[in-house]
Amino acid sequence: MAAHLVETCYVACCANRTPKVVSWGRGGIVAYGTCNSVALYHPLKRRVISTLNGHSGRVNCVQWVHKKDCGPESELVSGGSDNLVLLWEEQDGKFSKSGHLAGHTGAVCAVDAVYQDTEAAYQLLVASAASDSTVKIWTRQGSEIQCVQTISFGNGFVMDVSLALLPGSSVPVLACGGDDCKVHIFIQQSGQFQEVLSLHGHEDWIRGLEWTVHDGDVFLASCAQDCLIRIWRVFAKPAFSPESLEEDTIKLKEDFFMVKTKDCCTSFAVTLETVLAGHENLVYGVHWQPPFLKDGIIQQPMCLLSASMDKTMILWSPDEESGVWLEQVRVGEVGGNTLGFYGCQMSPDGSMILAHAFHGALHLWCQDPSKEDEWCPTVVISGHFNSVQDLGWDPEGEFIVSVSSDQTTRLYAPWRRANQNQVTWHEISRPQIHGYDMQCFAMVGRFQFVSGADEKVLRVFSAPRNFVENFSNISGLPLEKLLACSEGVDLPEGASIPALGLSNKAVFQSDRSAQTPEDDGQFSSVSAQYSESYFQPVVLTEPPPEDHLLQNTLWPEVQKLYGHGYEMFCVASNRAKTVVASACKASKPEHAAILLWSTSSWKQLQSLSQHSLTVTQMAFSPDSRFLLAVSRDRTWSLWRQKDETLSDTEPCFTLYAHTDKNTSVHSRIIWSCDWSPDSTYFITGSRDKKVIVWGNCDSSENAAESNEVAIRPRSSVLDVGEAATAVSFAPVLSPDQSYILAVGLEGGKIILFKWKPSGDTSAGTDWLHCGELDTFQCHALAIKRLCWRPRVGRAGHGDDSGKSAWLQLASAGADHCVKIFNVNRLAL
Repeated sequence: MAAHLVETCYVACCANRTPKVVSWGRGGIVAYGTCNSVALYHPLKRRVISTLNGHSGRVNCVQWVHKKDCGPESELVSGGSDNLVLLWEEQDGKFSKSGHLAGHTGAVCAVDAVYQDTEAAYQLLVASAASDSTVKIWTRQGSEIQCVQTISFGNGFVMDVSLALLPGSSVPVLACGGDDCKVHIFIQQSGQFQEVLSLHGHEDWIRGLEWTVHDGDVFLASCAQDCLIRIWRVFAKPAFSPESLEEDTIKLKEDFFMVKTKDCCTSFAVTLETVLAGHENLVYGVHWQPPFLKDGIIQQPMCLLSASMDKTMILWSPDEESGVWLEQVRVGEVGGNTLGFYGCQMSPDGSMILAHAFHGALHLWCQDPSKEDEWCPTVVISGHFNSVQDLGWDPEGEFIVSVSSDQTTRLYAPWRRANQNQVTWHEISRPQIHGYDMQCFAMVGRFQFVSGADEKVLRVFSAPRNFVENFSNISGLPLEKLLACSEGVDLPEGASIPALGLSNKAVFQSDRSAQTPEDDGQFSSVSAQYSESYFQPVVLTEPPPEDHLLQNTLWPEVQKLYGHGYEMFCVASNRAKTVVASACKASKPEHAAILLWSTSSWKQLQSLSQHSLTVTQMAFSPDSRFLLAVSRDRTWSLWRQKDETLSDTEPCFTLYAHTDKNTSVHSRIIWSCDWSPDSTYFITGSRDKKVIVWGNCDSSENAAESNEVAIRPRSSVLDVGEAATAVSFAPVLSPDQSYILAVGLEGGKIILFKWKPSGDTSAGTDWLHCGELDTFQCHALAIKRLCWRPRVGRAGHGDDSGKSAWLQLASAGADHCVKIFNVNRLAL
């Protein structure tokens, strides 16, 4: 799609739950696997600059191919659960797939690659380890890629591989570590790798390996589940030296191997340099500080970073006087309910260190320029670590809330820095951390929402004062205006989850002051020793790091709504924020009823029975007069609100129109529906690849209230090529008075259309295909929800006047991503 038509504003995604999935390049770009894609994140710009879609399974490992001159890389290698290794190459600032390495019969868990000068040509050498108990060696010369060797490890598994070139030669050396607790060293001789040594010492599975070259010697760092890190030194051994005859000197044990090149035969020795003990749990990652070029000479700092399941990262380096390796810096997480770190990386200049955790969160620490031994947590990308099921904008279009199967509800907003034009989106709150997979959500006012999970209960949440204040600081919106939106002055400070509960409990100022122990250190009761609230109000001027999000940004739960017999599936609220509709999973008509709730009393108003199977989505018309529901039974139903003669009566809905097996144009499950901004037409999208606009919906008095009305298709049937899983009308018309629509497909594509009502629907001329998002913009798996910003303009940019050319479209995908796109409505 033309660049000026759609641009990617924001991508929220986290790292996969595998150890080798993050790699920080010399060009400053962090590449990491997220679901089936590789995301390229720029830590200084604080945004994902591209997502590379090519794998059909989870991406397990990512590695930049480092250049010998320490310049920015142009190639990237990734391996996935689809048994493939893919090569990516940058050309003119854009990445494309340049190689497809197929041959493994199990998931690829580790990759590494080096450039090698051979007599024939300059070639790329790739090593990949997989769960089929093999390590494969691949070469690429020009555009020709071939597997030159398969090293079998019998019934064992190799967890990591690392490639390097021995100093003074272009002979590759390969290290493999696995479940046999040994480090296997292979040397390439006559084009084939031969095992020359196996290094003993670790007492549990080896999880990470990495080579580096320093002063003509090669150093190998290895880490294992025995909580220890070992550093091995490989150096060239003179053929004969008089010292070797002295038997009295105490020397470390050395292992030898011979390397034959065309000119000579060189002897190399391997010795254990040091053992580093400092972690208290499994060590999953080791990473050397990247080398840099100074005065034409490559400098390699002797500095090693390690990450462990004990939630800490340690920076190790040898003492200048004694040469003993010591812990220099330790950073990490305290508290929370998270597990530890899976891997670590360091920025090219060594001023930033990055860890990725079990739940996919990235943790970034920055060195204080004035105090070199101080490291501070800083802003970094975050996102869901499972399928994103639903999302929506707040009524003013200032922030987005999403819910996911990872059991969390997350809130994203634009961060406006003072005196800067740059606006970047970030997760600023995690209102709900649940014990069930989240399924659906709807905003009920500016700072209130209702959400449903894989349970029979709907839960209502309201924003605490601490969130409103921090949202004001980060978004630059005036606090008085925001507080006026939240009814009632007595807002709780925040919320916390009781030790054995699922309900977020409100924390008031009085609760927090009562928590402080008495002056004499005595507690009034046994329970007073153990604080029920973990919430601490934090004044934020920038997006919070992961540990704050987990603990201090929860919203208090204000209501539970009981009434459904099975797990919640969808929920919707009307524009007036007076009624909430909900539906649950159903295989019988009695369970497929839609329940209506009053937002003032939170009492059940009505039960609307029409469908025989699960209602998959519902939508209220913008004028709040109609409720539309689509179902797994391949039909839709339209409900009309009775005119309120008395202002104090609760809304009441009656069936206005519906389809049955004979009149429904759809032949498969209808996944999605939405209303046109003028409440005249509605759209449905189905697994049968059809998208249809229906109408006209007359909400005037002369429309018969008791008798059902025939609502017919007003558009020709649009075939979108694959199952349509999400549809959405834009809030405004295009300049030629056409409706603007976005359609999301099961394969992850998003297509933009314009539709104009015409008398003849048979010709198919009423639809205009405006374009679709390119492969690096769209999702890798099914689109779960599309939602246009309710106002024209871009959030955080201050261009909300009706004259702005921009619309914003938010999308939720089964690929764990939330994306926001800026769409130029004048260029459609």
